[in-house]
Amino acid sequence: MSGSQNKFQIGKLKHQVLLKLLKNFVSNTEIDDNRVIMGSKLGEDAAVIDIGDKYLVAKTDPITFATDAIGYYVVNINVNDIVCTGASPKWFQSTILLPEKKTNAELIETIFRDIHDTCEQMHITVIGGHTEVTSNLDRPIIVGSLLGEVEKEKLVLTSGAEPGNDIILTKGLFIEGVSIIGREKGEFLRKKGYSEEFIDKCKDYLFKPGISVYKEAVLANKNFVIKAMHDPTEGGFATGIAEMALASETGVLIDEKNIKILPEPMELSKVFNLDPLNTISSGSLLIAIEQEFSNELIEFLKKNEIYAEKVGEFKSNKEGLKIKSKQGKIKLLKYSERDEITKIF
Repeated sequence: MSGSQNKFQIGKLKHQVLLKLLKNFVSNTEIDDNRVIMGSKLGEDAAVIDIGDKYLVAKTDPITFATDAIGYYVVNINVNDIVCTGASPKWFQSTILLPEKKTNAELIETIFRDIHDTCEQMHITVIGGHTEVTSNLDRPIIVGSLLGEVEKEKLVLTSGAEPGNDIILTKGLFIEGVSIIGREKGEFLRKKGYSEEFIDKCKDYLFKPGISVYKEAVLANKNFVIKAMHDPTEGGFATGIAEMALASETGVLIDEKNIKILPEPMELSKVFNLDPLNTISSGSLLIAIEQEFSNELIEFLKKNEIYAEKVGEFKSNKEGLKIKSKQGKIKLLKYSERDEITKIF
Protein backbone atom coordinates (compact mmCIF):
# COMPACT_ATOMS: atom_id res chain seq x y z
CA MET A 1 0.00 0.00 0.00
CA SER A 2 1.40 3.40 -0.94
CA GLY A 3 2.16 6.14 1.54
CA SER A 4 -0.65 8.33 0.19
CA GLN A 5 -3.17 5.59 0.86
CA ASN A 6 -1.96 5.23 4.44
CA LYS A 7 -2.98 8.83 5.13
CA PHE A 8 -6.68 8.00 4.87
CA GLN A 9 -8.33 7.42 8.25
CA ILE A 10 -11.75 6.23 9.35
CA GLY A 11 -14.46 8.82 8.72
CA LYS A 12 -15.27 11.42 6.09
CA LEU A 13 -12.74 12.36 3.45
CA LYS A 14 -10.93 15.59 4.25
CA HIS A 15 -12.54 18.61 2.66
CA GLN A 16 -9.58 19.42 0.40
CA VAL A 17 -9.56 15.84 -0.95
CA LEU A 18 -13.30 15.86 -1.53
CA LEU A 19 -13.19 19.26 -3.25
CA LYS A 20 -10.57 17.96 -5.70
CA LEU A 21 -12.65 14.87 -6.46
CA LEU A 22 -15.80 16.91 -6.99
CA LYS A 23 -13.95 19.28 -9.30
CA ASN A 24 -12.42 16.53 -11.43
CA PHE A 25 -14.99 13.75 -11.51
CA VAL A 26 -18.49 15.17 -10.95
CA SER A 27 -20.77 16.31 -13.76
CA ASN A 28 -21.08 19.99 -14.52
CA THR A 29 -24.80 20.14 -13.87
CA GLU A 30 -25.31 23.46 -15.65
CA ILE A 31 -24.08 21.85 -18.86
CA ASP A 32 -25.12 18.22 -18.48
CA ASP A 33 -28.62 18.58 -17.05
CA ASN A 34 -30.25 21.88 -16.23
CA ARG A 35 -32.90 20.09 -14.18
CA VAL A 36 -30.32 19.50 -11.44
CA ILE A 37 -30.77 22.44 -9.08
CA MET A 38 -28.23 21.17 -6.55
CA GLY A 39 -25.78 18.39 -7.33
CA SER A 40 -22.58 17.38 -5.55
CA LYS A 41 -21.24 20.21 -3.41
CA LEU A 42 -19.29 20.35 -0.18
CA GLY A 43 -21.68 20.85 2.73
CA GLU A 44 -24.83 20.00 0.77
CA ASP A 45 -26.23 16.68 1.99
CA ALA A 46 -28.96 16.17 -0.62
CA ALA A 47 -29.42 16.61 -4.35
CA VAL A 48 -32.28 18.69 -5.73
CA ILE A 49 -33.92 17.96 -9.10
CA ASP A 50 -36.59 19.99 -10.88
CA ILE A 51 -39.51 17.67 -11.70
CA GLY A 52 -42.01 20.30 -12.79
CA ASP A 53 -44.20 21.97 -10.19
CA LYS A 54 -42.00 20.68 -7.31
CA TYR A 55 -38.43 19.72 -6.54
CA LEU A 56 -37.42 16.11 -5.95
CA VAL A 57 -34.81 15.81 -3.17
CA ALA A 58 -32.52 12.77 -3.06
CA LYS A 59 -30.31 11.59 -0.20
CA THR A 60 -28.14 8.57 0.64
CA ASP A 61 -26.30 7.86 3.89
CA PRO A 62 -24.95 4.74 5.64
CA ILE A 63 -24.88 3.48 9.21
CA THR A 64 -21.44 2.12 10.04
CA PHE A 65 -20.86 2.66 13.79
CA ALA A 66 -24.11 1.46 15.38
CA THR A 67 -25.42 -2.10 15.32
CA ASP A 68 -28.26 -1.99 17.86
CA ALA A 69 -31.47 -0.42 16.42
CA ILE A 70 -29.63 0.05 13.12
CA GLY A 71 -32.89 0.06 11.14
CA TYR A 72 -34.19 2.97 13.19
CA TYR A 73 -30.90 4.81 12.78
CA VAL A 74 -30.68 4.47 9.01
CA VAL A 75 -34.15 5.84 8.34
CA ASN A 76 -33.74 8.80 10.68
CA ILE A 77 -30.32 9.97 9.50
CA ASN A 78 -31.60 10.06 5.94
CA VAL A 79 -34.83 11.77 6.98
CA ASN A 80 -32.81 14.43 8.82
CA ASP A 81 -31.01 15.51 5.67
CA ILE A 82 -34.20 15.52 3.62
CA VAL A 83 -36.14 17.70 6.09
CA CYS A 84 -33.15 20.08 6.36
CA THR A 85 -33.95 21.03 2.74
CA GLY A 86 -37.55 21.79 3.68
CA ALA A 87 -38.76 18.66 1.87
CA SER A 88 -41.18 15.97 3.01
CA PRO A 89 -39.61 12.47 3.04
CA LYS A 90 -41.54 10.08 0.80
CA TRP A 91 -39.74 6.97 -0.55
CA PHE A 92 -37.03 4.88 1.15
CA GLN A 93 -34.67 2.17 -0.10
CA SER A 94 -31.78 0.41 1.61
CA THR A 95 -28.85 -1.85 0.87
CA ILE A 96 -28.38 -4.15 3.86
CA LEU A 97 -25.00 -5.89 4.20
CA LEU A 98 -24.92 -8.58 6.89
CA PRO A 99 -21.86 -10.24 8.52
CA GLU A 100 -21.37 -13.86 7.49
CA LYS A 101 -20.71 -15.23 10.99
CA LYS A 102 -23.10 -13.08 13.03
CA THR A 103 -26.34 -13.20 11.07
CA ASN A 104 -29.46 -15.11 12.01
CA ALA A 105 -33.15 -14.90 11.12
CA GLU A 106 -33.91 -12.80 14.22
CA LEU A 107 -31.37 -10.12 13.24
CA ILE A 108 -32.73 -9.87 9.70
CA GLU A 109 -36.33 -9.66 10.87
CA THR A 110 -35.48 -7.02 13.48
CA ILE A 111 -33.79 -4.81 10.90
CA PHE A 112 -36.68 -5.15 8.44
CA ARG A 113 -39.25 -4.47 11.18
CA ASP A 114 -37.40 -1.40 12.48
CA ILE A 115 -37.12 0.08 8.98
CA HIS A 116 -40.80 -0.61 8.28
CA ASP A 117 -42.07 0.74 11.60
CA THR A 118 -39.90 3.88 11.50
CA CYS A 119 -40.95 4.68 7.94
CA GLU A 120 -44.60 4.03 8.73
CA GLN A 121 -44.52 6.53 11.61
CA MET A 122 -43.40 9.27 9.21
CA HIS A 123 -45.66 8.21 6.30
CA ILE A 124 -42.67 7.07 4.22
CA THR A 125 -43.13 4.24 1.72
CA VAL A 126 -40.46 1.53 1.62
CA ILE A 127 -39.92 0.91 -2.09
CA GLY A 128 -37.29 -1.83 -2.10
CA GLY A 129 -33.55 -2.25 -1.87
CA HIS A 130 -31.08 -5.11 -1.58
CA THR A 131 -30.06 -7.50 1.22
CA GLU A 132 -27.11 -9.90 1.33
CA VAL A 133 -24.77 -11.73 3.70
CA THR A 134 -21.26 -10.43 3.01
CA SER A 135 -17.83 -11.80 3.88
CA ASN A 136 -15.27 -9.90 5.98
CA LEU A 137 -17.79 -7.83 7.93
CA ASP A 138 -17.84 -7.77 11.73
CA ARG A 139 -21.13 -5.86 11.97
CA PRO A 140 -24.19 -5.04 9.84
CA ILE A 141 -23.90 -2.04 7.53
CA ILE A 142 -26.94 -0.38 5.97
CA VAL A 143 -26.83 2.24 3.22
CA GLY A 144 -30.10 4.14 3.07
CA SER A 145 -31.49 6.11 0.16
CA LEU A 146 -34.43 8.48 0.55
CA LEU A 147 -36.44 10.63 -1.84
CA GLY A 148 -38.60 13.56 -0.84
CA GLU A 149 -40.37 16.49 -2.44
CA VAL A 150 -40.68 20.18 -1.66
CA GLU A 151 -42.56 23.19 -2.98
CA LYS A 152 -40.05 25.26 -4.92
CA GLU A 153 -40.47 28.37 -2.80
CA LYS A 154 -39.81 26.39 0.44
CA LEU A 155 -36.47 24.84 -0.60
CA VAL A 156 -33.68 25.37 1.95
CA LEU A 157 -30.00 24.74 1.21
CA THR A 158 -26.98 24.40 3.49
CA SER A 159 -25.35 27.05 1.29
CA GLY A 160 -28.06 29.64 1.94
CA ALA A 161 -26.52 31.30 5.01
CA GLU A 162 -25.50 34.96 4.73
CA PRO A 163 -23.26 37.26 6.81
CA GLY A 164 -25.32 38.67 9.67
CA ASN A 165 -27.55 35.59 10.01
CA ASP A 166 -27.80 34.13 13.50
CA ILE A 167 -26.96 30.47 14.13
CA ILE A 168 -29.50 28.55 16.21
CA LEU A 169 -28.68 25.16 17.77
CA THR A 170 -31.44 22.81 18.96
CA LYS A 171 -31.26 20.25 21.80
CA GLY A 172 -27.49 20.34 22.40
CA LEU A 173 -24.43 18.36 21.30
CA PHE A 174 -23.19 14.78 21.00
CA ILE A 175 -26.68 13.23 21.05
CA GLU A 176 -26.16 10.37 18.59
CA GLY A 177 -22.70 9.67 19.99
CA VAL A 178 -24.11 9.14 23.49
CA SER A 179 -26.67 6.65 22.16
CA ILE A 180 -24.01 4.75 20.18
CA ILE A 181 -21.67 4.54 23.18
CA GLY A 182 -24.47 3.44 25.51
CA ARG A 183 -25.53 0.68 23.12
CA GLU A 184 -22.09 -0.46 21.92
CA LYS A 185 -19.89 0.12 25.00
CA GLY A 186 -22.23 -0.81 27.85
CA GLU A 187 -19.97 -3.54 29.24
CA PHE A 188 -16.99 -1.19 29.30
CA LEU A 189 -19.04 1.38 31.22
CA ARG A 190 -20.16 -1.29 33.72
CA LYS A 191 -16.54 -2.23 34.37
CA LYS A 192 -15.84 1.46 34.98
CA GLY A 193 -18.50 1.43 37.69
CA TYR A 194 -21.34 3.20 35.91
CA SER A 195 -24.86 2.20 36.92
CA GLU A 196 -27.42 0.48 34.73
CA GLU A 197 -29.55 3.59 35.13
CA PHE A 198 -26.79 5.74 33.60
CA ILE A 199 -26.17 3.28 30.75
CA ASP A 200 -29.90 2.99 30.02
CA LYS A 201 -30.21 6.77 29.94
CA CYS A 202 -27.36 6.94 27.42
CA LYS A 203 -29.04 4.28 25.27
CA ASP A 204 -32.29 6.23 25.41
CA TYR A 205 -30.63 9.27 23.81
CA LEU A 206 -31.65 7.56 20.56
CA PHE A 207 -35.23 8.61 21.39
CA LYS A 208 -34.86 11.30 24.07
CA PRO A 209 -33.63 13.92 23.21
CA GLY A 210 -33.57 11.76 20.06
CA ILE A 211 -31.53 11.65 16.86
CA SER A 212 -34.42 12.90 14.72
CA VAL A 213 -34.68 16.58 13.75
CA TYR A 214 -37.92 15.99 11.81
CA LYS A 215 -40.17 17.96 14.19
CA GLU A 216 -38.00 21.05 14.60
CA ALA A 217 -36.99 21.27 10.93
CA VAL A 218 -40.60 21.06 9.76
CA LEU A 219 -41.84 23.54 12.38
CA ALA A 220 -39.07 26.03 11.63
CA ASN A 221 -39.46 25.95 7.86
CA LYS A 222 -43.25 26.03 7.99
CA ASN A 223 -43.43 29.08 10.23
CA PHE A 224 -40.31 31.13 9.40
CA VAL A 225 -38.15 32.12 6.46
CA ILE A 226 -35.12 29.91 7.06
CA LYS A 227 -31.86 30.76 5.28
CA ALA A 228 -30.09 27.41 5.83
CA MET A 229 -30.33 24.22 7.90
CA HIS A 230 -27.78 21.51 8.56
CA ASP A 231 -27.73 18.23 10.50
CA PRO A 232 -24.26 17.82 12.08
CA THR A 233 -23.36 14.14 11.85
CA GLU A 234 -19.77 12.86 11.55
CA GLY A 235 -17.38 15.47 12.88
CA GLY A 236 -20.10 16.86 15.12
CA PHE A 237 -21.09 20.46 15.77
CA ALA A 238 -17.80 22.06 14.74
CA THR A 239 -17.62 20.25 11.39
CA GLY A 240 -21.31 20.99 10.78
CA ILE A 241 -20.69 24.69 11.33
CA ALA A 242 -17.64 24.59 9.05
CA GLU A 243 -19.63 22.82 6.32
CA MET A 244 -22.36 25.48 6.45
CA ALA A 245 -19.80 28.27 6.27
CA LEU A 246 -17.77 26.68 3.46
CA ALA A 247 -20.91 25.94 1.44
CA SER A 248 -22.21 29.48 1.96
CA GLU A 249 -18.79 31.12 1.50
CA THR A 250 -19.03 32.93 4.83
CA GLY A 251 -17.13 33.15 8.08
CA VAL A 252 -18.56 32.39 11.53
CA LEU A 253 -18.14 33.46 15.12
CA ILE A 254 -19.37 30.88 17.65
CA ASP A 255 -19.98 31.75 21.31
CA GLU A 256 -18.89 28.70 23.30
CA LYS A 257 -20.72 29.70 26.48
CA ASN A 258 -24.08 29.34 24.69
CA ILE A 259 -23.43 25.76 23.51
CA LYS A 260 -25.51 23.32 25.53
CA ILE A 261 -23.82 20.06 26.53
CA LEU A 262 -26.04 17.75 28.57
CA PRO A 263 -24.65 15.81 31.59
CA GLU A 264 -24.32 12.43 29.86
CA PRO A 265 -22.35 13.77 26.86
CA MET A 266 -20.12 15.68 29.26
CA GLU A 267 -19.45 12.57 31.34
CA LEU A 268 -18.74 10.33 28.35
CA SER A 269 -16.43 12.98 26.91
CA LYS A 270 -14.29 12.61 30.04
CA VAL A 271 -14.42 8.80 30.10
CA PHE A 272 -13.37 8.37 26.47
CA ASN A 273 -11.34 11.59 26.10
CA LEU A 274 -13.63 12.98 23.38
CA ASP A 275 -14.21 16.56 22.30
CA PRO A 276 -18.01 16.99 22.42
CA LEU A 277 -17.84 19.70 19.73
CA ASN A 278 -16.40 17.15 17.30
CA THR A 279 -18.46 14.06 18.17
CA ILE A 280 -21.28 12.72 16.00
CA SER A 281 -24.37 14.80 16.71
CA SER A 282 -27.44 13.66 14.77
CA GLY A 283 -30.36 15.05 16.74
CA SER A 284 -28.89 18.55 16.83
CA LEU A 285 -30.11 20.99 14.20
CA LEU A 286 -28.22 24.05 13.01
CA ILE A 287 -30.45 26.82 11.66
CA ALA A 288 -29.43 30.06 9.95
CA ILE A 289 -32.00 32.83 10.19
CA GLU A 290 -32.04 36.61 9.88
CA GLN A 291 -31.19 38.22 13.22
CA GLU A 292 -34.49 40.04 13.56
CA PHE A 293 -36.36 36.72 13.69
CA SER A 294 -33.97 34.58 15.74
CA ASN A 295 -35.42 35.28 19.19
CA GLU A 296 -38.92 34.62 17.88
CA LEU A 297 -37.79 31.29 16.42
CA ILE A 298 -36.08 30.28 19.67
CA GLU A 299 -39.18 31.02 21.73
CA PHE A 300 -41.40 29.26 19.18
CA LEU A 301 -39.29 26.09 19.35
CA LYS A 302 -39.19 26.16 23.15
CA LYS A 303 -42.99 26.45 23.25
CA ASN A 304 -43.04 23.30 21.14
CA GLU A 305 -40.78 21.54 23.70
CA ILE A 306 -37.59 21.83 21.64
CA TYR A 307 -34.64 23.47 23.39
CA ALA A 308 -32.98 26.09 21.18
CA GLU A 309 -30.34 28.75 21.66
CA LYS A 310 -28.37 31.23 19.58
CA VAL A 311 -24.77 29.97 19.44
CA GLY A 312 -23.20 32.34 16.97
CA GLU A 313 -23.39 34.42 13.84
CA PHE A 314 -22.32 34.12 10.24
CA LYS A 315 -19.69 36.68 9.29
CA SER A 316 -18.00 37.77 6.09
CA ASN A 317 -15.82 35.16 4.46
CA LYS A 318 -12.63 37.08 5.20
CA GLU A 319 -13.20 36.78 8.96
CA GLY A 320 -12.76 33.00 8.83
CA LEU A 321 -14.07 30.38 11.26
CA LYS A 322 -13.75 31.59 14.86
CA ILE A 323 -15.01 30.66 18.31
CA LYS A 324 -15.14 32.79 21.45
CA SER A 325 -14.16 30.70 24.46
CA LYS A 326 -16.03 30.79 27.77
CA GLN A 327 -13.24 33.06 29.00
CA GLY A 328 -13.88 35.51 26.15
CA LYS A 329 -10.82 34.67 24.02
CA ILE A 330 -11.43 34.48 20.25
CA LYS A 331 -9.56 31.69 18.47
CA LEU A 332 -9.86 29.52 15.38
CA LEU A 333 -12.71 27.01 15.34
CA LYS A 334 -11.04 23.61 15.24
CA TYR A 335 -12.86 20.92 13.34
CA SER A 336 -12.04 17.55 11.87
CA GLU A 337 -13.75 15.40 9.26
CA ARG A 338 -12.66 12.42 11.37
CA ASP A 339 -15.23 12.03 14.12
CA GLU A 340 -14.04 11.77 17.71
CA ILE A 341 -16.06 8.59 18.22
CA THR A 342 -13.73 6.70 15.87
CA LYS A 343 -11.20 6.72 18.72
CA ILE A 344 -13.19 4.02 20.52
CA PHE A 345 -14.05 1.75 17.56
